[in-house]
Amino acid sequence: MTTSFLITLREGFEASLIVAILLAYLSKTNRKEDARYVWWGTAAAVVACVVVGTGIYLAVDGLNGKVEMATEGTIALAAAAVLTQMIFWMRRNSQNLSVELRAKVDTSAKTALFTIAFVAVVREGLETVLFLLSAETTSSSGSSVVFGGLLGLVAAVALGVAIFAGGRKIDLKLFFTVTAVLLIMFAAGLAGKSVHEYRELIGWESGWLVQPAWTVESGMWSSGTFYDFMKGFFGWHKAAENIRVITYFAFLAPTLYFFLRKPAKAGVQPAQAVSRDSDVAVEVTP
Repeated sequence: MTTSFLITLREGFEASLIVAILLAYLSKTNRKEDARYVWWGTAAAVVACVVVGTGIYLAVDGLNGKVEMATEGTIALAAAAVLTQMIFWMRRNSQNLSVELRAKVDTSAKTALFTIAFVAVVREGLETVLFLLSAETTSSSGSSVVFGGLLGLVAAVALGVAIFAGGRKIDLKLFFTVTAVLLIMFAAGLAGKSVHEYRELIGWESGWLVQPAWTVESGMWSSGTFYDFMKGFFGWHKAAENIRVITYFAFLAPTLYFFLRKPAKAGVQPAQAVSRDSDVAVEVTP
């Protein structure tokens, strides 16, 4: 549940942030009547994500044997890749996210406002579907994933509303950094899981690489709620193969290094989410 909460909080907040920027700028430029096109685009994106997500879940549910191994391995690998790409994209583009959005709003017709909101929200939504499906197949039950995901969405919407109505500068650097690091650790666990599933798929059962790096037979590290949390979020396993552990750290170490290292100075000051005289100014510098 905690994994799905963090996923939907992060993804939902990014979508809420984009919608908040659009609505705040429309309000400041006396185009409040056009806000309904943003809301329509958002609603259409939510419906599309629910339909697509339900279809994917029904298609995957009930698989077994080698098909299940191949499907879960592929989903885990794809989720890890997309999740990592999303984190670095946000880090790279957060400085001028609002500038680009405001430029689009200035030149947008009503249908374009709908499209901007739809594309922004559906992109985050479809990524969320992929991540939640990975969380469900990793350790948690479908009901706990849904419950945690809904809580995360509620929190994300609340943050978006607070940004729109706050009227003051909000520094989001800490939020994005902490959640990004946690999600990178989640992605590393997915990378390790994909290797595990593919190993079982091809029937690789001998050799040092497939021997367990450790074996925990009792206690909270082998079963129970804490074990499920550590397994679902950090990729922990009570009898993880050497190749799974190697894959985890081979993914985690360089990814964390490139994310946390100080970026080169760009020569221009980071943009704020809305202009200085706007009602809402949100700092999104990574």
